[in-house]
Amino acid sequence: MLGLKATMSIIDNSGATLAQVVHVLKTKVGHGHGRIGDEVVVVIKKARPIAANVGANSLAAANKVRKGDVRRAIIVRTKKETRRPDGRYIRFDDNAGVLLNNKRELLGTRVNGVVAAELRQKGWSRICSLAPKVA
Repeated sequence: MLGLKATMSIIDNSGATLAQVVHVLKTKVGHGHGRIGDEVVVVIKKARPIAANVGANSLAAANKVRKGDVRRAIIVRTKKETRRPDGRYIRFDDNAGVLLNNKRELLGTRVNGVVAAELRQKGWSRICSLAPKVA
């Protein structure tokens, strides 16, 4: 569960590396705590630098966010354990998320880390298909 003021790493190639949660959207239980698959509003705290000479084939063109931007994200990993229907618990070493655009589509084109299998049940199968491993 991620509460307000929690930080999470961004694991897509949108250009952001660290974000802070400022609001959990549409939560009915948990009193403002986000779980895997929940949509949150984040502020970008760290981003990769944007180069001065932006060319057509430059890597800087892939940086879609800057420090201080307010974006929406999906939680894909949490330190707090999550109970699965078969009784097992799963937890990760860090909190992580993937950024979204205004149309609730993925901002990046690649996902660079392990994501939880619960995303598929929550309707985010696109994230699972882009991830190198689903735990």
